[in-house]
Amino acid sequence: MNELASGVTLSDKDKRTTLIALLIVFLLAALDMTILSTAMPRIVAELEGLELYAWVTTSYMLASTVLVPIYGKLGDLYGRKLILVIGISIFLLGSMLCGISGEFGDLPLLGDGMQQLIIFRAVKGVGGAALFTSAIGIIADIYPPLQRAKFMGLFGAIFGIASIVGPALGGFLTDYATVTMFGHEIAGWRWVFYANVPLGIVALLMIAYKTPRLNHGSKGVIDFAGAFLILVVFIPFLLALTWGGNRYPWNSPILLGMFAVSAVALVIFVLVERRTPDAIMPMSLFKSRVFVITNLTSFVIGMAFLGVVMFMPLFMQVVLGVNATNSGFSMFPLMLGLMIGSILSGRVVSRTGQYKPFMVGGAAVLIAGVFLLGGIGPETTQLELAWRMVVVGLGLGPSQSLVNLIVQAAFPPQQIGVATSSTQFFRQIGNTVGVAIFGTLLTLNLTAELPRQLPPMPSSAGSPAFDMSQAQSSVMNPGALRARIEGDLEAMLSTLGQAYAGDAAAIAAVQANTQVPAQIREQVQAAATQPLPPAEIDQRLNTLRSLLAGQVDSLVTRIESGVRLAFSNAITSMFSTSLWIILLGFVLSLFIPVISLQRPAPAMHARAEG
Repeated sequence: MNELASGVTLSDKDKRTTLIALLIVFLLAALDMTILSTAMPRIVAELEGLELYAWVTTSYMLASTVLVPIYGKLGDLYGRKLILVIGISIFLLGSMLCGISGEFGDLPLLGDGMQQLIIFRAVKGVGGAALFTSAIGIIADIYPPLQRAKFMGLFGAIFGIASIVGPALGGFLTDYATVTMFGHEIAGWRWVFYANVPLGIVALLMIAYKTPRLNHGSKGVIDFAGAFLILVVFIPFLLALTWGGNRYPWNSPILLGMFAVSAVALVIFVLVERRTPDAIMPMSLFKSRVFVITNLTSFVIGMAFLGVVMFMPLFMQVVLGVNATNSGFSMFPLMLGLMIGSILSGRVVSRTGQYKPFMVGGAAVLIAGVFLLGGIGPETTQLELAWRMVVVGLGLGPSQSLVNLIVQAAFPPQQIGVATSSTQFFRQIGNTVGVAIFGTLLTLNLTAELPRQLPPMPSSAGSPAFDMSQAQSSVMNPGALRARIEGDLEAMLSTLGQAYAGDAAAIAAVQANTQVPAQIREQVQAAATQPLPPAEIDQRLNTLRSLLAGQVDSLVTRIESGVRLAFSNAITSMFSTSLWIILLGFVLSLFIPVISLQRPAPAMHARAEG
């Protein structure tokens, strides 16, 4: 038996049960970040919301990110067990609501199915924000720092497992889980959300009945002003990063105004928090060099982490031609490296207490790995890609397991909750900023690359724009590309037939189409005064149709090759640009202070609630 507070003990069995429950909680949250990726194309097709594709992820990240420090403070005030139970309950409610999005058509205030999904994903994010913060805090309550290090390695490994299982599971459920119950068809993608529920209920029961109700004696009230200002600081900022270069130009008054609102709110937030006794993010945390430097390093590495993880499946599916489900399995080398780096660094640090060499070394290995990724291309084999991804994973692993350990060791028990939540907050902000920055880089790179790599598309009105969605679809669905080309050719021939018959609008369209040979344009111009008889028109069109039919295969191949090369160049250029960000993380890691991890378990000084 282990005494956690005066008169309150926790058996080794209950500690193990609590640890298992917390690992399930981590798995729930980590799976939610990966299982959806392979299901999204089917979801947006059924709910008809391709233009809102990114918002399904953005709404969750916005809600979960800004609430992390709030939950941390609530955990310090009212106990982490209570906050975790509430968070899991909201998370499961959000999962159920996401699963029924669009089932009942358009709804008042909630809009159509895609808008419902975005709103319900935000609800899920409200609950998801409590999962990581409260779970890590409970581990700090019941285990001493050195013993905690190896468990942090396990939590880091959970992310690796979720990243391997999630995409494959999402694709499997989407493709094979469609069922009919009571005469109503339930689409397979809906089980991507429902699958969270049984696992979540198991974790909820284990937490409720086996986890001690710990309280560190913190007193005070909720900092509502600080909570509101955090929302005002980061929601406009993250929205501006998401919309920049996409929905609005970076210099648009709307985006500049949003950045200005965030900047002003940040200044007000700092002033308010300096005068608030029970601040959500106490400014005293920033007096610790450990807190500041470690979180800056985590912020920068987090940007690079999600940039690689989020866009690598795109490279594999579009450039290498791997299908969605198999691309999930193809992420295994990256996650294998991450798991090895996370677990080994956690175990070695738990024995030696020396964490800085792993933080610095991990950043250096990450630089090497991303540099190697900058050299991949359409001819790269999956084996050649795999060993590069192992290197990247090894570089990412240490930061995943050690950052919380370092920060927790720098603060007394009463501040562990808010310090942990603030650390998780900065990591998630880094992830979100990384998505916005790398997404913008990819968009800009593709905008430049596609016109250079693609041949002109046949059309009755010249060469139309071939946007990024059409480009990606053309590679992943060659049948649709062939159908489009054949349809465009028929439309061109139809316009040409009308022009031969003397139609003025058709003649103008053919004359404006630079893809039409000059000889045919001259014939059409002559038809303006001497239209051709129908029999001759049919003969000419049939001759052209026979000549063009042999060009379809060649054009399809050229377009597929051009799209693959354009995406390859855009993504590898994005990786090369990210090297500067990772280099900054490496420099910051050199300045992480070294402190001792040898001190008593925080929970030994805690006071139980009952």
